[in-house]
Amino acid sequence: MKKYVTGVFYSLPVQMFLLHFRKYQVFLLFWYILFSTVNGTFMNAYGANSLFLAPEYMGNVDFISTAFVGVAVGVFIMSWHITTFILHAKHIKFLAAAAQPFLKYCINNSIIPLGFLIFYLIKAIHFDKYGQLMDTMKILILIGGFVIGLVTSKLIAFIYFFSADKRIYRGMATDFDRAHRHYDRAPELSPAKRDIGTLHVDWFLTAGFKIKKPRDVRHYSSTFLETVFKRHHIAAVLSIFIAFIFLLITGFFMDNRIFQTPAAASITIFFAVLIAVAGAFSLFLKNWSVFLLIVLYVSLNWMYQHNWLDFRNKAYGLQYTNEDERPQYNREALLALASDSNMEADKKNYIKILEKWKARQDKSLPVLYIINVSGGGNRSATFTMNVLQRLDSITNGKILNQTLLINGSSGGMFGAAYFRELYRLKNNGANINLQSRTYVDNISKDLLNPLFSSFVTRDITSPAQRFYVGPYSYVKDRGYSLEQRFNDNTNGILNHRLRDYVKPEANAEIPLMFFNSVITRDGRKLIISTHPARFLMKTLFDSTVRVNIDPDMVDYVSYFHKQNPYNLRILSALRMNATFPYILPNVWLPTVPVIDVMDAGIRDNFGLENTLRFIEVFKPWLKQNTSKVVILQIRDRPLIDWQPYQNRHTILSWLTQPLVLLQSNWFNIQDYYQADQLKYASAAFPDQLYRISFQYEPSKKDANASLSFHLTESEKIDIANALNDSLNATAFERVKALR
Repeated sequence: MKKYVTGVFYSLPVQMFLLHFRKYQVFLLFWYILFSTVNGTFMNAYGANSLFLAPEYMGNVDFISTAFVGVAVGVFIMSWHITTFILHAKHIKFLAAAAQPFLKYCINNSIIPLGFLIFYLIKAIHFDKYGQLMDTMKILILIGGFVIGLVTSKLIAFIYFFSADKRIYRGMATDFDRAHRHYDRAPELSPAKRDIGTLHVDWFLTAGFKIKKPRDVRHYSSTFLETVFKRHHIAAVLSIFIAFIFLLITGFFMDNRIFQTPAAASITIFFAVLIAVAGAFSLFLKNWSVFLLIVLYVSLNWMYQHNWLDFRNKAYGLQYTNEDERPQYNREALLALASDSNMEADKKNYIKILEKWKARQDKSLPVLYIINVSGGGNRSATFTMNVLQRLDSITNGKILNQTLLINGSSGGMFGAAYFRELYRLKNNGANINLQSRTYVDNISKDLLNPLFSSFVTRDITSPAQRFYVGPYSYVKDRGYSLEQRFNDNTNGILNHRLRDYVKPEANAEIPLMFFNSVITRDGRKLIISTHPARFLMKTLFDSTVRVNIDPDMVDYVSYFHKQNPYNLRILSALRMNATFPYILPNVWLPTVPVIDVMDAGIRDNFGLENTLRFIEVFKPWLKQNTSKVVILQIRDRPLIDWQPYQNRHTILSWLTQPLVLLQSNWFNIQDYYQADQLKYASAAFPDQLYRISFQYEPSKKDANASLSFHLTESEKIDIANALNDSLNATAFERVKALR
């Protein structure tokens, strides 16, 4: 038994596997990311596993999309083989004398790749069956696409290396003959001993998967062996360069859907290039690698500080070129913006809108609705659309007519903006059935693939490309890609500027909409609306109690009045509202000093803060002109969210608990605060102010739809079914009762 164990241990496959853990461990990081992503542990909240397990191409999960991923995984595996072959060649010199040394190396270096492929296929079958609800034949087609793509990329690579082998051996035929003539005298010329650093290998697998002992290579000079390997290295580097060119091409032509490859394919090929680059650093720079990386970082940082490089994303439509007219971002400027006269002027304008809203109602004291929607990526957008369709149905198409304001965060605003535009088009004569399932399907379509694909092929790899919104140009990046895909998913009906909604909102033809985002510098909120709302910039207090309240919100259109604020794309306003950290780029704004904004959910994920302040400002009018003010809150999580206690009694959990505590309780903290604020507001509206909450709660505990821009088929069904649970059924009945 011991003999067999020892024999297996000293086989080349096992020794190569162990060598990866002994040297250049950084390359194992790429495998760890792939394994953990496919397993659903890395970036699980953002649905990263779906990019690999259900890849989309041209909007479909099919044979072609999985074939792309198969090709990419094949390229990554070959890059892994190539790079480690270059770095570890000195440990396996006997392969230099073998025919097709690179092929033999790949076969003996396949424990990790083979393990990943088996793991991937098991996970993909399970995901497609239970997540995508596919039948067996469909799953087999997808797996077939992946396998064929993988095999195709491998065949192309090996055909290339076979031809390289022939050229190398033809070019070195004389050297081989000379070495062979000295083969018999090798033991006399070089005593039998293993070179320091050379692996102890008793046997390896041949190209025909037969067991063979390593060949004695003492009759070859060190220079000769190094030359053989170097010529293979040149062939290997050329193949990786081709992969890099592929990324450049797909990034440059990404506006054409044909070049919008599945995100998993782009990410995996990018990893392949990174492995090759890291290998080149290690091989050629050796101990100078860290020093050069530091120099590179310092150089890039200097260029960034002096505006030679600019990675910042902009608000598409806003003017950035008039640098001398940029507004100051300081206390004095915001206090001047929120002066009593400015706030009073805006209030008078909104009173006119309120009067026009009332004139459209069929009662002297109508019910006024304010819709609040929560963040939560595609799950919130889809749940919002489902709820609004049901509300439209039970109110006989009157819900948006009675709604004055829509306000909220992130994904929920995507769904609400889409529904509002459909409502506007229908009122303008378009043939639209607001109850159509088509619109739910549209809003739930994937947005995650173009995000990750653009990040790899545009943001990192390809040279900057520009596009125009009116007279202003901007760089295409993953923010642009998300807007374009959302525009495609919704058939282009939201491709408008802020100015296009000024008149419809002023005439109360459609509800007002506040697009919120958070200024990262100080946590103030930026409010984008068609009409200045400076009365929201600070909380109103009795002047005898407290004076000189600093603004905690900034009104966009009045603050950026010299930057053509009404030229802003609605798609950009929605994206600024939904800027997930790192997933989407923060949007920087033309101020002095520069500020940037991100997801509204950081400060108010449920939209209630603006709503309560709005109600407080217009309390006298609302009391006199409405019978009820009803806040319809559409949430992607339960109002009372009791999570099961998980006692992770480990040192790591003890160390990380302070870091994750606030993040895990962030939305609960907002709920506690807003419940308190709602109580105070209700005291000012006895029997007149109501909140009705619609809540997405999964049918199975701990099986929430992912907080991302991608949903599986089972998640879409679960979100739709959530409308029928007891809490939501009661909420719909309350809406009917309060009318």
